[in-house]
Amino acid sequence: MKLRLERKYLKESYTIGKLFIDGKPFCETLEWAVRAKNIPFKTAIPYGTYPIIIVQSPRFKTLVPLLQKVPKQKEIELHIGNTTADSVGCILVGQNTMPGRLTNSTNTFNNLMMELKGQKDITIEIV
Repeated sequence: MKLRLERKYLKESYTIGKLFIDGKPFCETLEWAVRAKNIPFKTAIPYGTYPIIIVQSPRFKTLVPLLQKVPKQKEIELHIGNTTADSVGCILVGQNTMPGRLTNSTNTFNNLMMELKGQKDITIEIV
């Protein structure tokens, strides 16, 4: 299964993107800003393609998609959240109905997990 995150709105303090699953639009995303210099836990991860595994999140105590092989960062998850304050470098999923925010994140995340259930060889390409 192939996920593709197209970063659309690169703002000073956040980034809004569009997530596709096997080429079909799925939801919007929210990340920290894309920065030339990495600020730990406040910078979007580098562009590229990353394998994903489903793991029990130590922070959320539930199953989440975890990106593998992210340079200089660990525990980068796709998870529930409404603002960058809900993230320490992870990718939040939901609907972008207000500037710099997501809504309907819990429902969107649950739908994402249903899509990923039982899938093997999951990757995400960030462009």
